[in-house]
Amino acid sequence: MYLNYGYIEVMKKTLTLIFCLFAFSLNTVAKETTYNKIDFDKALSEGKVVVVSSWIKYCTSCASQMKVLNKAVNDFDNIEYFAFDVTNREIANSFNVQYQTTLLIFKDGNEVYRSIGETSKDLIYKAIKSSI
Repeated sequence: MYLNYGYIEVMKKTLTLIFCLFAFSLNTVAKETTYNKIDFDKALSEGKVVVVSSWIKYCTSCASQMKVLNKAVNDFDNIEYFAFDVTNREIANSFNVQYQTTLLIFKDGNEVYRSIGETSKDLIYKAIKSSI
């Protein structure tokens, strides 16, 4: 049987491309803007620790951070979690956020923690614990 190696290479590249597109689309499924000023201010006034994260479409580190934060909401009492698309410049400017995967933690109405690109569950949990 004769194998056309050029065809096999094209198929490998095509399948790799399809896999990457599928993987990236999975990362964007869970991303939505949940931040709004009224709920944010209410959470602060109720004395909750407030966690805010920024994301951008197709950002795999953003998706990794969101997974950790979505779990943290269930693992910690009295925290409120908000997320927003960093391309929304009105929200980003209100927090002075320039980059995706920025994580902010507020306590007693003040920002007590800020990081960029942090996806480690241990480090994120440590930052939340230190704010409670």
